Amino acid sequence: MPILKQVSRAVSQALQSSGCGCGMSIVPVRCIGVSPRQVASDAGFHSVTFAETDHPRVLITGGLGQLGVGLAKLLRKRFGKNNVILSDIRKPADNVFYSGPFIYADILDYKNLREIVVNNRITWLFHYSALLSAVGEANVPLARAVNITGLHNILDIAAEHNLRLFVPSTIGAFGPTSPRDPTPDLCIQRPRTIYGVSKVHAELMGEYYHYRYGLDFRCLRYPGIISADSQPGGGTTDYAVQIFHDAIKTGKFQCNLKPDTRLPMMYIDDCLKATLEVMEAPAEALSMRTYNISAMSFTPEELAQEVQKHIPELEVTYNVDKVRQAIADSWPMNFDDRNARRDWGWKHDYDLPELVTTMFSFLGSDSRIAQAN
Repeated sequence: MPILKQVSRAVSQALQSSGCGCGMSIVPVRCIGVSPRQVASDAGFHSVTFAETDHPRVLITGGLGQLGVGLAKLLRKRFGKNNVILSDIRKPADNVFYSGPFIYADILDYKNLREIVVNNRITWLFHYSALLSAVGEANVPLARAVNITGLHNILDIAAEHNLRLFVPSTIGAFGPTSPRDPTPDLCIQRPRTIYGVSKVHAELMGEYYHYRYGLDFRCLRYPGIISADSQPGGGTTDYAVQIFHDAIKTGKFQCNLKPDTRLPMMYIDDCLKATLEVMEAPAEALSMRTYNISAMSFTPEELAQEVQKHIPELEVTYNVDKVRQAIADSWPMNFDDRNARRDWGWKHDYDLPELVTTMFSFLGSDSRIAQAN
């Protein structure tokens, strides 16, 4: 024990004075930064940012979901492979891991997130971590933690480090008392799912941080997103993806929504294009911080008829899921996105016929390759 005390005393003396006799103070790491958790409301933020001519340094949370991998691919083409970091709490597939930088990031771990932003000099953050509608209803406590507590961590870190922050919202941010056909950007929002409630919370908190702390917060309300390179992930609009997989594999599809359930939809390429466009738009062009975006609106019956033009033998039946149907009945039928089209020039490329043709061109090629193998 005396030896340990001597060693401890020597280490203490070494830390208190350097070889040149200059005093050295030990500063707690948490006190170095500035965040809304720590400072008065009238304090300003002072962060080092890149020049406007430099490429942004991008972090994508929840990157292994439906949109993250595709967004990373698009951004890497635009800004360079090493400037875009994909993150998640799951292990990525080999093709994702070797396509560019990937790291583990838990949005509920504030310290870990902060270190990632600082160590990688992040300037743009795309926050995709969330539990979707049907999955969230099955586990409300987890959805509350991920969708709300995780968001708070992201907002604080983004404000502290002067990031440009994108948080997606959804058609699920509206409720049965919202106007449904069409649904404008600004109207009553009373969603009845934890997913929708958390997204309204995200919209309002993001706008609050923008006006209170100067955070460059940007948000798009996505319609149902359809993509060929990802499996359905527990959302109410997932039938519009599943029908293509089932049509190719079995020639039979069972829909969990009523045939006349109309919802706004969008092909993933349009979604990713809109996301990049709103992030690149000059701040002065934005009349609001949360926008509707839309491309098309259809029912399961209309989608099935378009699919049957390619696979006439497809058999479609309906076995309505009461939970998902109730969710869909509370959502918009059509989005009014005139503000996005006016403010930053939003324009979609894919309507229903182009969507179906494109999906089969991807999935049909994959299916033929799989059969050959």
